[in-house]
Amino acid sequence: MIKKIGLLGGGQLGRMLIQEAIDLDVEIHCLENDINAPCAKIAHGFTNGSITDKQTVLDFGAAFDLITVEIENVSIEALYELEGLGKKVYPQPRVLELIRDKGVQKEFYKTHQIPTADFQLITDANGLTAPMEFPFVQKMRVGGYDGKGVKIIRSQMDWEKRFTAPSVIEAMIPFEKELSVIVARNEAGEVKTFDAVECEFNSEANLVEFQFSPAAISKAIEAKAQEIATQVISKLNMVGLLAVEFFLTKTGELLVNEIAPRPHNSGHHTIECCYTSQFAQHLRSILNLPLGDTGLIIPGAMLNILGAPGHEGTAVYEGLEDVLSLSGVYVHLYGKSHTKPFRKMGHVTLLGDDLMVIKEKAEIVKNRLKCIALES
Repeated sequence: MIKKIGLLGGGQLGRMLIQEAIDLDVEIHCLENDINAPCAKIAHGFTNGSITDKQTVLDFGAAFDLITVEIENVSIEALYELEGLGKKVYPQPRVLELIRDKGVQKEFYKTHQIPTADFQLITDANGLTAPMEFPFVQKMRVGGYDGKGVKIIRSQMDWEKRFTAPSVIEAMIPFEKELSVIVARNEAGEVKTFDAVECEFNSEANLVEFQFSPAAISKAIEAKAQEIATQVISKLNMVGLLAVEFFLTKTGELLVNEIAPRPHNSGHHTIECCYTSQFAQHLRSILNLPLGDTGLIIPGAMLNILGAPGHEGTAVYEGLEDVLSLSGVYVHLYGKSHTKPFRKMGHVTLLGDDLMVIKEKAEIVKNRLKCIALES
């Protein structure tokens, strides 16, 4: 088995991947341009450099037989070259290239008859009249993440503040729920899915605030979500871990919203709630090991710890002792010393037998645990 992996990126996803890799006696070596990144102090090796610079990635990747990523915004050109040199790159560069451009991603769904919202592609929004009946959603094709690069266009006034960069224009879906399924596939072609989770978004920051498992959906919808997730990763012929985000419409239809080829915020609960965590599953898939049992041991909820609005500076956690005194509560801090509004600073997983009780406890944690700036 490969014992050293080169990882592009050094954020919290890499940090949690390292924590799982230790149990397999696998070394994770990171390339990241922030010397204070979450991985910096715990990686087996840490190289300070740009993951988007072709030569930097080539030089870094030359030392490893296997390279993976924790973020899509990397030098794909360098990964193609490393792959051509016989290095294993998972997920594959062609998959990263497809997913990084939301327009190409949407065309992939259309070609492979994967259900998704109606869309149009625009290369330049300058001077264009609104291309769809209000309301609709505008997404930058490249560069958006965690709610950035997305605008809800409800009126002509909103359209006048549009992005002018190449974009995807999508019909706005009157959905009932937002769901996510984590699916993995190894080199041997084995595929396993985790149960669907239900996500609740922070409307101000436009990113996940709460996530609940299991999702409150029928067995038929659960089976369909897992079937579509399996179809997506199989059609991509991808090796690695893939998060498939869905809209569940009011008529019971599942539409794929977006996909992410890496461990994902909607899978953090798996660390405590499932027999195999998403991070262990990612390692198993890229190392071509048997995929782990994805069964749910206990219901749970996940709450993102976000930087408090109006606070920027050295991070301090208010209410941490109060939260740690609660039973069934697991706190994961990401080691980020600097906070700013809505920055992901950590997450909390809450476990229990009754999901309603867990949800009530999640509200308590949300109100008690705050990440503020020491200087504010």
